[in-house]
Amino acid sequence: MSRTKTDLSSFDNQWYRHGASGFKLILWQITSGLFFINHFSFSSSFKVWLLKIYGAKIGNNVVLKQAVKIKYPWLLTIGNNVWVGEEVWIENLAPVIIEDNCCLSQGSMLLCGNHNYKKSTFDLIIEPIHLYEGVWIGAHAVVCPGTNCKEHSVLTVNSVASGELESYSIYRGNPAVKTKQREIS
Repeated sequence: MSRTKTDLSSFDNQWYRHGASGFKLILWQITSGLFFINHFSFSSSFKVWLLKIYGAKIGNNVVLKQAVKIKYPWLLTIGNNVWVGEEVWIENLAPVIIEDNCCLSQGSMLLCGNHNYKKSTFDLIIEPIHLYEGVWIGAHAVVCPGTNCKEHSVLTVNSVASGELESYSIYRGNPAVKTKQREIS
């Protein structure tokens, strides 16, 4: 078996388009640094207003805590009554949809991008993420590209999900596996 080595000098993601002009991207990076990534406590309604200016689709009663990182707001849809905890990272290189009544606990990550480790050029791979109604992503949990978390599923603390999480199911571990049903009273 011949072994080819990774050659990052050949990496090229020129094909990727984030959907905004360079000027809009620079403005967002400044806005993000001033009002989102830092640990100062700006009101959620102000941050929601800013996200909407940049093209995010956001419902009512959304809570955005401090130090939240959002890559491209124009690729983000958030429903009603959603909580986004401290230091959540939404690396949305592709669309991210977060439906009503979802909770993203502190330090959780939604990652729409990865790299093809089978290619010597380490090509960029992007896929959307969809969190259906009532999903809870636990603290420091990671949702990988292309993942669909169905209604009221739970990803527990420090777990890593990829693929599809079944409705009303609790997932734990790396890789996350279904451990039991979620009962809501």
